[in-house]
Amino acid sequence: MAEKEEKKEKVKVPRQKMPEQEPKVRAKNFDEVPFGYTPELAQLESSRCLQCKKPKCIEGCPVEIDIPAFIKLIHEGDFGGAARKLKERNSLPAICGRVCPQEDQCEK
Repeated sequence: MAEKEEKKEKVKVPRQKMPEQEPKVRAKNFDEVPFGYTPELAQLESSRCLQCKKPKCIEGCPVEIDIPAFIKLIHEGDFGGAARKLKERNSLPAICGRVCPQEDQCEK
């Protein structure tokens, strides 16, 4: 009789806040407000999504990006591969990142 696979324990990872300019600093410039995640924070944040049982992000993405696949690459530290995965379906991923309704489709 085959042994049952051990179930991975689900770990509740809180949402990681992206570092950003302080309000008093950004009031005096036109630079990007968010600095972006460090590689370590990006990998930690990606672990939240990898635990999703029913990823609504795939059907909710207007350009049909394989979101779980690119997040898995981030989790593995393959940031170049993650960027290539995004660009397979979309030549302007930064624009989609600004308008993506992820709060409505995957964070409820």
